[in-house]
Order: sequence, then C-alpha cells, then structure tokens
Amino acid sequence: MCGIIGILGRNEAAPILLEGLKRLEYRGYDSAGIATLVNGSIERRRAEGKLTNLARRLEEKPIAGTVGIGHTRWATHGVPNEANAHPHATERVAIVHNGIIENYKELRAELAVKGCNLASDTDTEVIVHLITQEIVDGKAPADATAAVLRRLEGAFALAIIFSGHHDLMIGARRGSPLAVGFGEGEMFLGSDALALAPLTDRIMYLEDGDRVVLNQAGARVFDADDRPAERPVRRTELSGAAIGKGEYRHFMLKEIYEQPQVIGDTLRSFINPASRTVTMPDLPFDPAALDRLTLVACGTSYYACLAAKYWFEQLARIPVEVDIASEFRYREPPMNGTGAAIFISQSGETVDTLAALRYARAAGQAILSIVNVPESAIARESDMVLHTNAGPEIGVASTKAFTTQLTVLACLAIAVARGRGAIDAATEARLTTALTEVPGRAAEILNHDGRLRQIAQSMAEARDVLYLGRGTSYPIALEGALKLKEISYIHAEGYAAGEMKHGPIALIDEQVPVIVLAPTDPLFEKTASNVQEVMARGGRVIVISDAAGVAALADGAEATVALQAVDPFVAPILYAIPVQLLAYHVAVIKGTDVDQPRNLAKSVTVE
Repeated sequence: MCGIIGILGRNEAAPILLEGLKRLEYRGYDSAGIATLVNGSIERRRAEGKLTNLARRLEEKPIAGTVGIGHTRWATHGVPNEANAHPHATERVAIVHNGIIENYKELRAELAVKGCNLASDTDTEVIVHLITQEIVDGKAPADATAAVLRRLEGAFALAIIFSGHHDLMIGARRGSPLAVGFGEGEMFLGSDALALAPLTDRIMYLEDGDRVVLNQAGARVFDADDRPAERPVRRTELSGAAIGKGEYRHFMLKEIYEQPQVIGDTLRSFINPASRTVTMPDLPFDPAALDRLTLVACGTSYYACLAAKYWFEQLARIPVEVDIASEFRYREPPMNGTGAAIFISQSGETVDTLAALRYARAAGQAILSIVNVPESAIARESDMVLHTNAGPEIGVASTKAFTTQLTVLACLAIAVARGRGAIDAATEARLTTALTEVPGRAAEILNHDGRLRQIAQSMAEARDVLYLGRGTSYPIALEGALKLKEISYIHAEGYAAGEMKHGPIALIDEQVPVIVLAPTDPLFEKTASNVQEVMARGGRVIVISDAAGVAALADGAEATVALQAVDPFVAPILYAIPVQLLAYHVAVIKGTDVDQPRNLAKSVTVE
C-alpha cells in the first residue's frame, strides 16, 4: 500500500522521483505527487489517478531541485483526489506518509483550536502542521519531528523535507516498512529495495520505531527510545532489470512464466536430489514434541496455508489450525508452549500477519515465517525464516509467490513428518522425487496457454463463475476464484465440491461457468459425482484434470484441459498455474488493469 521515495542528491530530483514512483506502482495507488526544494522553498506537483497524470503535470509545469520526496497514495482517509494526494506541505515542511494515524481526529481538533486550516481530509496532514508548529516555536527540524512522532498513534512510514535545509531529510517508521539507500554523496529513502534498485545496491532497513536523519554524508539512526542505534547496511541483488517486463505484455504474465524457474530455485534450497531427502535448517521447534501447528496468513497466502493443512495432517499426523491473520488475534485463541506457529507473507510486511505473529510469540509459540523478502519485519521477528526465492513480484495478483510458498510448505511438511517418525525413508524419497519433477511439469502446463486463452473467451461475459475442488484442490479452487475476482472483476466463488448440494447448486444454470479442478487422486470419483450433478442442471463445466480424468468427465463438459498426471502430493502447486492463466486471459479480454487492479494494493500495511 502506498509508496515512498526520497532523494537527497546531486542531480535534478523530479525525473528520478517519477521513475522511482513507477517502480512502486505495483503496491497499488490512486493518486501521486512529488515535492522538491527550489531555492530553499518547497514546490509541489500532485495529480489524481495514474502516474501518467502526474507526468503530464510535470511536463506542463516542471519542478527543479536536487532534494525531493515522492508518493503513490492508496486512499484511506479522504477520497482519491488531488487535494488529498501527498506530499502534504506547509511553507516550512513537506511530508509523505504510508499508514494510518489513529488519533488524527484529536490532533486535528487541537490544530483547529489553534487556527490551523487543513486543506485535505487526510490523517497525514496533521503531522505536517504539528511539525511546523514545533519549528515555529523554536525547535530544530530533527527535534521538532521527534517531538511530534511521540504523539502519533498508529502505523506510519514517513519521509520529510524542510524549507531552507538542502542537506536534510528525515525518515521514520512504525509498523510500515522504510529502507535507506546509500549512494556516492547521495542518500535515498524508499518503501522497499525495489524503489531504490537502480539508484544503489547498499540498503539499510529501519527497525520498528526507528527515526533516521539523512544528509549527503550519511545517516544517523535513533531507536524508539530516541537513542542512537546502528543498523546493518546490506548489499541487495535487485536491479532495474530485475523488475522489467521484458518481452511480456504484463508483469503478471511474466511472473506466471517464471514459475518453473523460481520453483526450481526454491527446491534447490531444501532438497538433496542425490539422497532424495529434504535438507531443512534446524527448526525452532522439535517436531516430535509438537501437539499443534497454527498457520496464519492473509489473501492468497492464506490459501497456501489451507493446502498445507492437508499435508501436515496427512503426512505428519499433527493437528493444524489455519486462520486469517486479521481475525486471529481478535479470536484470542488459547495457545500452549508445545505448539508452533507459521506465518506466511509475500512481502513480510503484512500488518495483520505481523500483529498475529506478535500475539503468538506472547503466547509462547515458536515462530517460523515463510516470506519472499528476508529483510522484512516478519522475518526479523521470527525464530526462523524460510525464503521462497520467488524474486520480485510486481503484479498485484500473486502468482509465483503463491506456488513457491506451496513449495516451501511441502518441503517443511516432509521434514516435520520425518521428525515425528510419521513417514519412512521410502515415502520421503517418493515425495521429494515428485517435488523435483514440478519445475518440468510446470513448464509443460505453460504449453496449454493457448487453450486456456480460448476458454477465457467463453468466460469473459459471465457474471458469476464457480470453482470446485476436493482435498488439496479445494484451496486451489478458492485461489482460482480470488484471481478471477481480483483482476477481471467477475464475481467468482470457490467451493469444496462436496458442498455443492448444500446450497451453491442453486446458483447453477446455463450462464454459469463451473471450473472443476480434478486430478485423478483418491478423491477423484467423489469429485466426478459432484460434476455430474452440475452437468445435470445445465452448468457450463470446464474440467482441468489429467488425461484419465478428462476422459472420464469429457462427456457433457463445455471444455477440458488435460495436464500431465502427477503425484497427488504436488498437484496443488501445479494446478494453480492454469487457474492463474485463465484469470489473466479473461482480464485481458475484458480490458482491465491486470497488474494494478482497482482498489487493491500489493502489500497491505494498514489494518
């Protein structure tokens, strides 16, 4: 959600800020703006909508200066318009903000009593006026900022510049991520390393509660107690090339096609192909002593947890609870010291997941996280981190992050099962062999792209679409429905196939496409019976199965896609790919914004 970039540099800042904001588009936004220092004064340009509108504004009225901040805003307080767009500014201070200030109403009322006229409906604008007042009262910018930060309740990442101070920028974070970039005589702030990738490969991640004071010579960090602090500077392998679309029309399609490679990269971290065993780092818990696992995540990552529940319970014979992060801690689940909790997040910054992690830690749970960003807040607060090796994922609708999460969870399930003595060496060898075949099988599935594009033509005008699956295919049905909703704006629902007759079958008619995920696993005959019920009521059945499954269900189906037969253990990883492609092609046909669908953000950093 939202994106920040700040430059304390030597060259004209505006074009660099605009390029940085383009790299942050994937986070989701509905307005944008930049502010720079020009001869000591703050100049701003802002625009509602996409960055093309801001670029046009800058062409009409250029803005100079080598020091500046930029922002892409995802609206929370106030509608998405130019008045509410960031940066917010007074004559003395300009600020960009990710997050939510929870006590902004009280602060706004206080400012009104003092005669301050706020120009926007945002929570952010109170910060800029409070800092301005502290400066007017005689405080230096750094001291004024520190005083105001102590008064703020909620989550924020901030970048702040000050009129008359060309060698000063202040950043701060609480809850929302913020990174510092080190250049040659230049300094940078960014929401994440992607924003700064073409500018520097030396990155410092601020910890929760940190405030940083930048000048061209470097950075001084102060912790939540306002004490000087040291934070490590790391080299990142990200580059501008790493986040390009290459030959692909959309980032989402590029990332779908990257899955054979990134799944293979992830597997190489965990599987020894010679011994056909999983090689897992020392886990923060003893698998044999566990009495329960708790898996927590949001969105697509939550569906990865649902699939993993089957693996852990069937293989490791351990009870598993799966919860949506935004509900987990409010349910106040009892947890004891013989359990462990696993948290999954692509960004590692999902605020609800991070809050759930802290609840579990306070309850005495061992904490393991699965993230795509190893320097993220969730990773830093975990006892152990398993990295998905998906690489940067720019499309808002998650694809390769999901399949690599499933890959890590599959490896972890084998390791826990082995540690509990629930599987023997022969079973581990069979399962790891099946996993090592997944990259090749994924590449084969991409050959069905043309067929899935044809099927998408018949789905694009639908108002409602149903997805059905049993066992580990049920979470993939949920994920397929989510993908279609996210990027095509067609209403879609995923159901456990056996639940059709308990209500959803009332929705079936000749206008409703029904996508059936039916690998020939032990539950196939049950799924086939449910499909016959749909066909008998005129549903437009689209079957995704293997050759044997398609042969059994082709009669009466509107369309079929026959994948290679695979071990049922790895089927959910592979069956995710055709539903991703189907959603992608429907969205392209409908002409929606595939990579940046409306109202959505890549990284949800507010509750």
